Amino acid sequence: MVKRDTGFQAAAHLIMIVMSVMVLFPLALLIMSSLSPESDVIRYGYSLIPREIDVTAYRYIFGDGSVFHSYLVTIAVTLVGTVVSVVITTMISYTLTVPGLPGKKLLSFYVLFTMLFSGGLVPSYMMWCNIFHIKNTIWALLVPSLLCSAFHIMITRSYFQNNIPKEILESARIDGMTEFGIFFQIVLPLSVPIIATIGFMKALMYWNDWTNSLYYITEKQLVGIQALLNNMLTNAKYLTQSMDASMVATDAAAIPSLSLRMAVAVVGMLPMIMLYPFFQKYYMKGLTVGAVKG
Repeated sequence: MVKRDTGFQAAAHLIMIVMSVMVLFPLALLIMSSLSPESDVIRYGYSLIPREIDVTAYRYIFGDGSVFHSYLVTIAVTLVGTVVSVVITTMISYTLTVPGLPGKKLLSFYVLFTMLFSGGLVPSYMMWCNIFHIKNTIWALLVPSLLCSAFHIMITRSYFQNNIPKEILESARIDGMTEFGIFFQIVLPLSVPIIATIGFMKALMYWNDWTNSLYYITEKQLVGIQALLNNMLTNAKYLTQSMDASMVATDAAAIPSLSLRMAVAVVGMLPMIMLYPFFQKYYMKGLTVGAVKG
């Protein structure tokens, strides 16, 4: 029995090591390629071990200093949007679990309907700009398509139903506690895994969002980091394609279009990668426990 367990553990460790290498190898290749000279990338392709270290792509990104301002914008939007979104999501989800609530079926249908159907981009743009007037405001980065997700509401509701003991809630109601008191004093303290899970999902959505900046923002001081990096890539590609043949031979390294793609990916994703280990245990527990009835 011991030998069988030892063999199983050795096989499991080997499989996990192989999977870890498969995950880390593209990341390492991405970082090393972003530090490779443009000429080497053109001549030899992307390499895990660069022949020399060149930070031209990062100089291009951080050259004018606008990246730091865009980082601040994105950090502020991510923090505020995540907190507000988690509060809204958990409150709606708890509302859908309250027994005997008038209109609960209608609210459930509304949430499910919005998850399956959408009015489309043009009607959404007209609504946000012509009715709510959020264009070129911070609300344009917070509200459209990000503030509340029906999918996250369904996940959170499932967690509340399967993992919050109904006996505790019924005892609190018998003792005269209000639904707000039950929610804030009982439900939320027992729901740390799903709150951390939804919070990390929301933070990732806000951090990676660039479409709201593209659609609703024209002022530079409100452009987020992802939109700015996307604009840099577009500009570099346009400048490279606009060069005539005589300039390409001498000035190709001045615009590191190939290594710039890798550097943009590194700059855009590195903060979230650094935060993920702190949320990982809650992230997995929130998703798995919420899907299985305890």
